[in-house]
Amino acid sequence: MRSLLFVPADSPRKLEKSLQSGADVLIFDLEDAVSPARKEEGRIEVVKFLTQTKASGVKTPKLYVRVNALTTGMTLTDLAAVMRCRPDGIALPKSSGAADVALLAAYLEAFEQMFPAVIGEAAQTAILPIVTETAEALAGLNSYKGASPRLAGLMWGAEDLAGDIGALTNKDEEAPEQWTSPFGLVRNLCLFAAAAAGVPAIDTVPTELNNPEALLRETRRAYRDGFSAKAAIHPGQVPVINQAMTPDAQAQEWAQRVIAAFAANTSVGVATLDGKMLDTPHLRLAKKIAAATQLA
Repeated sequence: MRSLLFVPADSPRKLEKSLQSGADVLIFDLEDAVSPARKEEGRIEVVKFLTQTKASGVKTPKLYVRVNALTTGMTLTDLAAVMRCRPDGIALPKSSGAADVALLAAYLEAFEQMFPAVIGEAAQTAILPIVTETAEALAGLNSYKGASPRLAGLMWGAEDLAGDIGALTNKDEEAPEQWTSPFGLVRNLCLFAAAAAGVPAIDTVPTELNNPEALLRETRRAYRDGFSAKAAIHPGQVPVINQAMTPDAQAQEWAQRVIAAFAANTSVGVATLDGKMLDTPHLRLAKKIAAATQLA
């Protein structure tokens, strides 16, 4: 995956429009995008949409639902509504560590027994935790390795964290495209935690809606640093993210040559290319590039 689009779960128009966005993953949002007074309306609308979309047989991106955080008391109500539609994944906000993932995995196991998958559906619902939305969550970043086979990635978030720590801003006033030092640190920690857990790192949403040039630069930096995907909050952001998260022709050629070099040297576990020695990390990077290329 390269792009993940958050979509308000209580808006039939936005739900329908999201299917044409080009995003690799759609996350129908029952949390921040839906006011407390409209939570039940959001559940009704997203269930209706998921039911109709699956019945249509039309090919879609991966369909996730962001439920309300485990601390709200609404998570099980959300799951009881949406799991009958068997979404591809559940996005878990304000995750504090592996224990939260394990708890959600247990809930999903129970609901999957109640609502078995049909032909064409994944047997297991994936889990995508958002792992930096509270100061407390930072202590759990290194716990995600082995938390669950359902773990699909780690996403970092900046807006809720700013409120939690009392930060006046998370971007540098003199360099608006740069994170302030606390948030740059958190971004890096998420990247390392995802690598340690063996899952994709997902960059946070851009909050500026009408600056595609800045978004392109931001996304390219994320790709450069090792993020596999970036989240979006508006359909117009998706094509820019897809472009920046897709390897260029030079990178694609390099990846193909590395994979071929290793295929020709299966007995030794290393390879050479253009006079340089390659080992396992190079092969992992080449496979990551090849996988991203297939989505383009």
